[in-house]
Amino acid sequence: MSATISCLTPHPSSFFGRAVSPGPTLFFSTLMGDEAKIIARGLQRRDPDLLDRLIEQYQYRLYRYLVYVTGNRERAEDFFQETWIRVLERGHQYDGKSKFEAWLFAIARNLVIDWQRTKKPQSLDTLMDAEQEHPLQLTNESDPSPLHQVLSRETEENVQSSLQKIPAIYREVLVLRFHEELQIEEMAGVLSVPLSTVKSRLYRGLEALRGALQGGAA
Repeated sequence: MSATISCLTPHPSSFFGRAVSPGPTLFFSTLMGDEAKIIARGLQRRDPDLLDRLIEQYQYRLYRYLVYVTGNRERAEDFFQETWIRVLERGHQYDGKSKFEAWLFAIARNLVIDWQRTKKPQSLDTLMDAEQEHPLQLTNESDPSPLHQVLSRETEENVQSSLQKIPAIYREVLVLRFHEELQIEEMAGVLSVPLSTVKSRLYRGLEALRGALQGGAA
């Protein structure tokens, strides 16, 4: 497993594009309850084949998430390696009751927060305004998402640049919701915050991104 991790070279992918791994058909492309249980049992057994397939499936999404959260590719690579080591060490803690990717992102996020605490006396969460106003109003699933409404006339290059201008705590929720397509409840689990906080951060994140795209202050 360690040899597999050390040889990985994650490649960044675009904000709009779905990450695609080369090779065979994607493993666990639609992760439902039974499949999550299979993963949980495999991790508890420390099944090396399962771990290799999980890395192949999720390496691009994990690296992309870490790049957006840290804003630094070299640092993201370090967290990327450490996250998979934690998966190997703590696989017995995954019970299969939630999506594997949500559990994976939570591990990665905690590593980033631990690192930030050694650099300054605040975590990613403390950057958030305590006010929980203007919760995001979720629309019909058939309607364009709020993010796509904001980005409808923007180029990918502009979006990439503008995302880096807004606070990491907002950038993170936009990536989790509209790129990784996690549900609000799953995001709350990753971030360890109430649903109302997730909705507030999404609202504020969209406003910050809109301001950055328009050339205003983030």
